[in-house]
Amino acid sequence: MRFELFIASRYLRAKRRQAVIGIITAISIAGVTAGVASLIIALAINNGFRQDLQNRLLGASSHVNLLRIESDGIKNWRSLLDTLSHQPHVVAEAPALYEQVLISRGARASGAVLKGVLPQYERKVSDLLQSVTVGSADSLNPPTSTPEPTAEKTDTSPDDLAGVQQRVQALPPVILGKDLADQIGATMGSVVLVTSPQGELTPYGLIPKYVRFKVAGIFNSGFYDYDSSWAFIRLSDAQTLFGLGDVVSVLEFKIDDIYRAAEVGQALQQAAGHGFMATNWMEQNKQLFRALKLERVVTYITIGLIVFVAALNILISLIMMVMEKTRDIAVLMSMGARKRQVRWVFIAQGVLIGIVGTVLGLIVGYALSWAGGHYHLVSLSPEVYSIDYVPFSPRVIDGVLVSLIALGVSFIATLYPSWSAARIFPAEALRYE
Repeated sequence: MRFELFIASRYLRAKRRQAVIGIITAISIAGVTAGVASLIIALAINNGFRQDLQNRLLGASSHVNLLRIESDGIKNWRSLLDTLSHQPHVVAEAPALYEQVLISRGARASGAVLKGVLPQYERKVSDLLQSVTVGSADSLNPPTSTPEPTAEKTDTSPDDLAGVQQRVQALPPVILGKDLADQIGATMGSVVLVTSPQGELTPYGLIPKYVRFKVAGIFNSGFYDYDSSWAFIRLSDAQTLFGLGDVVSVLEFKIDDIYRAAEVGQALQQAAGHGFMATNWMEQNKQLFRALKLERVVTYITIGLIVFVAALNILISLIMMVMEKTRDIAVLMSMGARKRQVRWVFIAQGVLIGIVGTVLGLIVGYALSWAGGHYHLVSLSPEVYSIDYVPFSPRVIDGVLVSLIALGVSFIATLYPSWSAARIFPAEALRYE
């Protein structure tokens, strides 16, 4: 062991005449521990929110979307989809038809995004159909014969009850989000009324178009924005409901590198030709991830103040240590210790405090982050935060960065006390001994 480190460790472990120095040293270690642990936990939460939201968004939506500009939809979507599926980095593709509708059951109603899909394609670009917990998404598969959507008869007698049941079975299927189903009181097998803003022109003017659907499944993705406002029907039923013919509103693509979405989207737009526009998941959620990045910076600043306060405690404890050990320093210097060695004694002492506090903080921070992420200890309101628990995702790189910051601040706090100790003159210190 080096001479300076040996003396520094003895100073930390030795009994002192002034107990207050030991108390301040313990507070310094506790401050560094609290600061490091708080930063690790806060960064784990921030990273957990970012990863969880990113995974849920990418699982529920496609990486790149291709839309038609100033048109009622994409008419030649079958040939275009086949052509674009051979573009570089494209691993899956799917057609879809979106529209805002009103879904009601009795007196209860809610606005929703109705998406017409082909399940065999949709499962390749989105995981929402995989999260059906009640019923089955297989009901959206194209039927052998496609009947026209029919309305449910309202006034029935016992004689034609069997006919009513038969008509209900013939209704087109719809899959609702869990929270959307709860809002309108729908369950498996319920009949809901879907009203489209694309009205029909009649002699009495433009009236809304509505069709009854049978609830064939309920999905629960865990992402409130989707569970509370999304519903799926067959693409053919959506085209009939909106009266658009054999068209789709968007072509969705899944790619092999999500961070090249802008580049791949530009290539798909050029390959599709004039009149098309490509969007990607980064553009659609840019504000959300920018807010998370800003929150990360604010976390560093605010919780870093805890480490700063701990550094002040290290500064005070070392200054008081220099005052208490003036005679010892003079004896060491009279026996041949150099000023540089005396400085390093107190630098090593402050850094040791920082190391002990940092190690304890890393242990506490990572332990609490693991427990919080594994057992979902902190619950949230999904209506506000889109998820129902606080996600923790600690990273090794964050621990390394926090450790460097804590040790760096601890080192800076030792500079003045060590410089002050090296300026002691042995003759002056020992004159009255």
